Amino acid sequence: MKLNLKNPLVFFDLETTGINITHDRIVEISFLKVHPNGKEEIKSRRINPEIPIPPQATAIHGITDDDVKDCPTFKQVARSLADQLEGCDLAGFNSSRFDVPMLAEEFLRAGVDFDMGRRKFVDVQIIFHKKEQRTLEAAYAFYCDKKLENAHSAEADTVATYEVLKSQLDRYPDLENDIEVLSKEYSSFNNNVDFAGRFIYDEKGVELFNFGKHKGKPVMEVLNNEPSYYAWMMDGDFPLNTKQALTKIRLRSMNS
Repeated sequence: MKLNLKNPLVFFDLETTGINITHDRIVEISFLKVHPNGKEEIKSRRINPEIPIPPQATAIHGITDDDVKDCPTFKQVARSLADQLEGCDLAGFNSSRFDVPMLAEEFLRAGVDFDMGRRKFVDVQIIFHKKEQRTLEAAYAFYCDKKLENAHSAEADTVATYEVLKSQLDRYPDLENDIEVLSKEYSSFNNNVDFAGRFIYDEKGVELFNFGKHKGKPVMEVLNNEPSYYAWMMDGDFPLNTKQALTKIRLRSMNS
């Protein structure tokens, strides 16, 4: 089916030195630009991350330090890349959780103004999860190969959920049998203000802290009552996108 587009849509994927948006860097970017008239362009470019590529990252994407030692840095290509993406919407698989935040962070580090807020984002993984059945009955049939009797009774659902988790751990060797890991890495979905999820919106659209001693408190309220907290975060090891979001809230607070 041909896509119904008003703006060019760029499908993109990143290979990186790791999954820490603050510390890791892009080593390869590929994008497929689909124009409203159906024309398609695909481009790939390797990037010198200016930091060593860990062996565990190379094991995934096959890119070594030698492969990128003579490649341009992201800062060197950032302006050109931003121009190529100008006026485009973005799409990817799991892009809302990783690729978009990582790309935004790299543009901020390079000092190139690339306004993510003016673009629409399509995450094919989220569509997949929303359109294909993700009920407990479906999970029980898939992982345990059994039909869930008395579904939606509290006891049956509780037991089934327990069995599904055990079956998931059996099925996926890379799924760590550690509750903290399962909680943080596989079970967190928030209405994020910033890409890293340090701030989230409540049901009324108010920004709340999502970490630390002020978790659950309105960001604007904390900044008014404890102005030094802003300076602490700006000096801390937080993503640039998080600091940018915090600054916007602070400026709004000062002008209110």
